[in-house]
Amino acid sequence: MVEAKASLPRVLVLATGGTISGKADTRSAIGYNAGAVTGEQLIAGVPGLEKLARLKVEQISNIPSQNMNSQVWFRLAERIRAAFEKNEADAVVITHGTDTMEETAFFLDTVIGNSKPIILTGAMRPSTAISADGPANMYEAVKVAATPQTRGRGVLVVMDDAIHAAHWVSKTHTTALETFRSRDAGPVGSVDPASVRFFAPARARIHVDLPQNHQLPRVEVIYAHADMDAAQIDEAVKTGARGIVVAGMGDGNVSEAALAGLDRAVKAGIVVVRSSRVGDGYVNRNVEVDDDRHGLVASLDLNPQKARILLQLLLATDTTTPADIQKAFGEGY
Repeated sequence: MVEAKASLPRVLVLATGGTISGKADTRSAIGYNAGAVTGEQLIAGVPGLEKLARLKVEQISNIPSQNMNSQVWFRLAERIRAAFEKNEADAVVITHGTDTMEETAFFLDTVIGNSKPIILTGAMRPSTAISADGPANMYEAVKVAATPQTRGRGVLVVMDDAIHAAHWVSKTHTTALETFRSRDAGPVGSVDPASVRFFAPARARIHVDLPQNHQLPRVEVIYAHADMDAAQIDEAVKTGARGIVVAGMGDGNVSEAALAGLDRAVKAGIVVVRSSRVGDGYVNRNVEVDDDRHGLVASLDLNPQKARILLQLLLATDTTTPADIQKAFGEGY
């Protein structure tokens, strides 16, 4: 029995808070406070984990994911890199709130090039709910992390029996259990208590070095809408943004007035990326907007929040020209 346990993979669990660590609050029938349970307590409430892996739990933060920030990202990245470089763990599971899970997953997928599995999981219902989904998600996340076929697939999100690649996954519903979807691609696999199945080989991924100073430049996301002017664009330039991502209409479009504001931003040295508020589909170059003439970058398959992170990382590591930034966006396309 001791030999069997010693042969199990070593999984480092990094807890950050979120609904999976939440407790109910009486303010409403579905009210709760995120980040009220520790990682150790969360693991203790999931039967059978000890049969999947040898677990070590560390608390990185204990916050609702709407408060997630780049400094927690850097702490996660450095801890994961150290754990793999020092051979402390064979895989990492991160417990995380769902609001910004896709952003943390994309950040880590971009800066960590190790082939060992990194899995994010969370819950849509707090740990005290009658039908809490956290324990099942936690069990399946550890199961995926412990599966040899998971190696080399980058950062994955495991929720509601599905396995998603960080590049594609998005939260698509405010409260439903099946909120996570990989738009335009579909999940890369599925998991249940008995098995892990991958549907396709590992895909090429974008890689950018982790900024050594642990700082990301300011990049604003500006939401496009009917009757849009350039006030928010001009204000972003005035207040020191180094980049702007437009959550544009349709194929990343903006009004004539807003486009004039983007021209002013580009002339001021600001990098502008056109993404879309639509949710599905791609933002292609030179369709209704002449990107070549205006000096703009098309986000291709990245939504505004992920486009912002990639632009921040590129600017922080001295990739600053629209041509080079467009090339980097295309690496994961």
